Amino acid sequence: MLKRTLIFVSLLSLFSCNKKLSEKEKVAYISTGKEITQATFNELSTNLMAQMKLGGPMQAIPFCNSEAMPITKKMEEKFNVSIKRASDKLRNSENKATERELQIISDYKSALKNNTELIPIVEINKYKNIQFYAPIIIDSKCLACHGKLGEELNVKTDSLIKTLYPEDVAVGYKVGELRGIWSIEF
Repeated sequence: MLKRTLIFVSLLSLFSCNKKLSEKEKVAYISTGKEITQATFNELSTNLMAQMKLGGPMQAIPFCNSEAMPITKKMEEKFNVSIKRASDKLRNSENKATERELQIISDYKSALKNNTELIPIVEINKYKNIQFYAPIIIDSKCLACHGKLGEELNVKTDSLIKTLYPEDVAVGYKVGELRGIWSIEF
């Protein structure tokens, strides 16, 4: 971990002198971004699945409503980055995508339609910080809360979601579809 941190700090110091990322820097940030998204996904998923085992969606949805953002915040502090799960079909308004994030989402959707591999993106954002993006793909476990109403998503679950998230439109997904993106600012 110390070695990785030293490499990362070295990259940051190199970057501060340059305005364009080298391929080596991009590879390093992609690797670090993947590590952060995997760790954050694992933390969120482990906690959410524990709630699902305790009481299904009726237990998991209120937990997600109150704890997903604090868990994400904890991971931000752990990795000293800003972490966001952005989408064009919102459940939580705090995940509203920026114009750039919407473009990335659109590009990933096009790539999916064309059976093109979805690869993470690293670029310099408008604040001159390094930004990492990666796709979030719907898995079968997600459908109990994000599937089609009357199929994977039952009326009782949908009603609870609508109570906690009155503006929710994050439903109707199928396995393999793009749910949104990870957006990490270093």
